[in-house]
Amino acid sequence: MIRKEKFGEWLQESLLFVKLDPWIWCGYTVAVGLILLIGTLSLALGIVCAVASLFVGVGVCKYIDMRHNKETNQPLSWAIKKSLPLALLAGIAIMACWFAFMTFSNLLSGEYGKILDFFLQLDFSDLHIKRRTVREISSQFYDYASVALMFTLLMLCTLANWFSYPLMLFQDYGLSRAKDLGISTLATRKKAFYNMLGFIFFEALMCGGLTPLLTPVLYMLTSTLMYVSYKHLFEIKA
Repeated sequence: MIRKEKFGEWLQESLLFVKLDPWIWCGYTVAVGLILLIGTLSLALGIVCAVASLFVGVGVCKYIDMRHNKETNQPLSWAIKKSLPLALLAGIAIMACWFAFMTFSNLLSGEYGKILDFFLQLDFSDLHIKRRTVREISSQFYDYASVALMFTLLMLCTLANWFSYPLMLFQDYGLSRAKDLGISTLATRKKAFYNMLGFIFFEALMCGGLTPLLTPVLYMLTSTLMYVSYKHLFEIKA
């Protein structure tokens, strides 16, 4: 009998999972917050770094889980090195998709100059901090990251699958096999999956509009949700 999965259980376990090693997660969140600032200089590089940070977080989850279960004595850098190549590849792929859509839109509108701005931001006239609130300043730094997170999830659902990255990283699956297995696994668990996506999209919109400083926290939570849901469906025997 197939165990009925619930998004509430995934979310609760994700929040409890963070408590296993809060110092690592604090460091990860601060690091993501600093890395996302790259998007101010180059949107292309910012997208790559944002996506890579998201997926490296999944590897960090696995590392914390293994360390908690006494399965490894390796340092955190080991987990990052294991996760980073595939995470960067995913980031470049997502950035290429974004660039394709943006270029098509700019060609239709005749705004050809914005194509170059995607790779290098040369105009910093909007980055004034005088008489501006913290929320307004942080929005300039992190708004793109909230959009990048939503775009990444859309591309995952379209070109791959929510579980493609963990299956490829932890079980050495190819992209096609990981996609097919992920689709078949979610076929009977759509409600939990769509509730989770809806929650992440809602939080991304909130970060983009009201709480931009919490964007790195949302990246951390999304990474944890991806790992916890993967573990429930592929590592824990029903």
